[in-house]
Formats: sequence, structure tokens, C-alpha cells
Amino acid sequence: MSFTIEERGRPNTQDYRVFFKNADGKYISPFHDVPIYANEADNIFHAIVEVPRWTNAKMEIATKDPLNPLKQDLKKGNLRYVANVFPHKGYIWNYGAIPQTWEDPGHKDSDTGCCGDNDPIDICDIGNKVCSRGEVIKVKVLGTLALIDEGETDWKVIVINTEDPEADDFNNIDDVKQLKPGYLEATVDWFRRYKVPDGKPENQFAFNGDFKDRDFAIQTVKSTHEFWKALISKKSNASELNCMNTSVSDSPFCCSATDADAVVKSACAFGTEEPIPNSVDKWFYYEK
Repeated sequence: MSFTIEERGRPNTQDYRVFFKNADGKYISPFHDVPIYANEADNIFHAIVEVPRWTNAKMEIATKDPLNPLKQDLKKGNLRYVANVFPHKGYIWNYGAIPQTWEDPGHKDSDTGCCGDNDPIDICDIGNKVCSRGEVIKVKVLGTLALIDEGETDWKVIVINTEDPEADDFNNIDDVKQLKPGYLEATVDWFRRYKVPDGKPENQFAFNGDFKDRDFAIQTVKSTHEFWKALISKKSNASELNCMNTSVSDSPFCCSATDADAVVKSACAFGTEEPIPNSVDKWFYYEK
């Protein structure tokens, strides 16, 4: 199963979009049409890379737009770039989401005591390769961190790309602690402080910021898949979320290829990218 992307609009502007196509060249939703599993028997999942490692642009699946292309988040009407909190530069993993999952805002998590953040579940890929924006990778789940972001449960699932040369050495969260010392501590530090330059308080965590293991993480991912099933079948209230899809045949939101083509054609034509502001390179320093 292979996927490609089609860019529309001008990169580094508010009209920039990244649409997705399947192996037949048909437009699809990365949220709803890319299967959650690459290999269900082995618990290998697909993941959509939204933000390649070392970059700052807060690209994300546009959950409220038809076909859910990637677009850059806005903050106070401006393109959002995540700040560099010393010693970090941009995102310190390939960051993205697992398709066909949904953190239901109407469900209070029994472990965190908070409701879901209304998004697909997030992943941090710790593999060596710097992936490209919109790349669909196959990942092995290793563990998870429970971020409490402005009062919402926001799971951060630690994964490794199955194509990584070292993937066979990583099977649980303790392998990350042993083979990539400091990476998990840096991950907690990153999520704790990344909004501080924006004038917000440090983020909090469930479980005292400890990582939960592989089995817990896989169960968490699977539970968000069940929430997504309710969403796509209209058993849960979608509210502002756009559930347009081309492959979930029993979904009331399933559309024709013609409808999908019309969505992409209505987007701006691909054009010359705008420069990224120099301010994005600034480093911020704080006492821990």
C-alpha cells in the first residue's frame, strides 16, 4: 500500500495545503482513508508525518476541512512556528499522527481524568531518518507519554519507523532508555516547555511524566480507533470535524472520487514558496 502527496498553494503561506492520494492516484483523507494498520497481526501501524524532525512549522491534519489535507496551524491570525527552547531545535522527532484514530472530547480518560483533545492520536518517531512532510510510514509502538495540554488528554505515542536499520532492537520503552539515553528525558522537557515562549505556563503530565510501556500504548491507540469508528459511522457527534472520506463504504460521510477531485481543484494552484521568517531561528532560554 503506497501513498503520494499533492501540494497546493504557496508553501509558508496560509493557503498552502498537502493533499493525499492512494496507489491508484485517487484523492483520499489522511485522517479517515489511510488504514490504521500496516500489519494488524504484528501491531504495526501507519503514521502520517506532519512535521519532519528539526523543522518548526506547526503542520497538522486539517480535521475540520474536506479531505483533511495538511495545513499550517495559525496563532493569532499568523502562521504558527514552534519556538526553539534551548537546547532543542524545532521538533526533536518526526512528529505526526496515526490515521483512523480520534481522541474523543466527550470521553473522560480513566487514567488522566481529562477528556480527549479532538484530534487523531499523536506520534513521535525516534528513528534516524528525517522524514518528509506528508510521508506515510509504518511504525512499531514502543510506549506513550500522557501530556495534559490546557486541560485535555493529549497522548504522545513513542514509535520507531519499521524501516529504520535499528528497528529490530527496539521493542519497548525500556529499549529507548537503554539505547538512546537522554531522548525520553528530552522529550518530556520539550513538551513541558514548548509553549512557554508564547506566554503560556508549562504543560503538565499524567503519571508524573513517566512513560507507559508498549502494551499500554497499543491499547491506548486501539481505544482511539474505536472512538474513530463511532465518529466515522455518525454514532458520535462530529461537531466541526469533517469526516468526508472515499473508502469507508459503510460511512454516511463516504463521497465519490468526483467529489474528492472537486475539493482539490478548489484549492489554490501550487506556487512559489515564501521565505520562513528569521525569527523562527531564535533560541529561548529558561531556568529549569
